[in-house]
Amino acid sequence: MKPALIGTACALALVAAGAASQAAAQDPNYARNLASACFTCHGTDGRSVGGVPPALAGKDKNELLQILKAFKSGTRPATLMHQQAKGYSDQQLEAIAGYFAVAKPGPASAAPAARVNF
Repeated sequence: MKPALIGTACALALVAAGAASQAAAQDPNYARNLASACFTCHGTDGRSVGGVPPALAGKDKNELLQILKAFKSGTRPATLMHQQAKGYSDQQLEAIAGYFAVAKPGPASAAPAARVNF
């Protein structure tokens, strides 16, 4: 790649990163929106059913962040989490860890009863 193109690509990346951090500052639901991908396995707001997979609500932010970064780098073995973590920037992983750190731990919510309409 030519030096001018490399410089342009770097500048565009910095602009995109700045736009993403601005969006995060303006959207009060930013961290929850990122963390919502985790809800499928770890339960709504990180309160899993029966502890499998582990509940995330109320865990230490720094501990969660280190675990997420280990999944992302591949240094922590996983069947699925390494693929999930690679889809986020370090700043996004920090937002996710922060979201779960302040979420109140407790039992998972019961699923709503099925409704049958005939």
